[in-house]
Amino acid sequence: MTTQKVALVTGASGGIGRACIDRLLSDGHAVCSADIAPPQAPLPDSIGHFSIRLDIADAESCSAAVNAVVQRFGRLDALVHMAAIHSSTTWRELDATEFSRVMSVNVVGAFLICQAAAAAMEPQREGAIVLATSNAVTIGGVGGNGRGGPAYVTSKAAILGLMRALARSLGPFGIRVNAVAPGSTATPMTAHYSADALKAVGSRTLAGRIGEASEVAAAVSFLMSADASYVYGETLNVNGGGSFGF
Repeated sequence: MTTQKVALVTGASGGIGRACIDRLLSDGHAVCSADIAPPQAPLPDSIGHFSIRLDIADAESCSAAVNAVVQRFGRLDALVHMAAIHSSTTWRELDATEFSRVMSVNVVGAFLICQAAAAAMEPQREGAIVLATSNAVTIGGVGGNGRGGPAYVTSKAAILGLMRALARSLGPFGIRVNAVAPGSTATPMTAHYSADALKAVGSRTLAGRIGEASEVAAAVSFLMSADASYVYGETLNVNGGGSFGF
């Protein structure tokens, strides 16, 4: 296997995170899979892959994860940050405790893992960071029935600001920071949707269906690749044209 890059992928137990791991390994990259929860399905066992436990809301855990990657592979070229917690609570039921928890994990956690990764990339004068926002920011999710509510949507909107700020902060060091914004995607998060609900969500896209996790992973692969060498501070919507249908 010819290793092209060394990547740290968070959210390894989730649908999109796992799809990113599979895609990057198939592309020939070395990958570290990280998550606070055990994987929902066995992860690949190969010389170019290993797994660690990561609590992204904890600065020491983030630093330890990055250090583990550097110790194993000698460098870190890319961070693919998919880890987040969901909240479908509507505005009436949402309280400060849940709101703060979502922001702590999804926003503060994103900053902490980016900070740790960037510190390893800075001496190399190159690197790529891909964050995950959500199409829910565009449509303004209200929650209920498993859909993103105010806490989740706010956290994903904050990721856009964080991505833009880090793009300007880290660009001078050759570190590109971008984001993907998935629409409704076939993952464990949507597995409980009824066939009618999935059909209704898909009908609001130009593609006429919800997305596959592998399609988001393909966009991530592009953003961390040399083909995106002139792409800084951008958000790539992967929503089947859902922005037109809502």
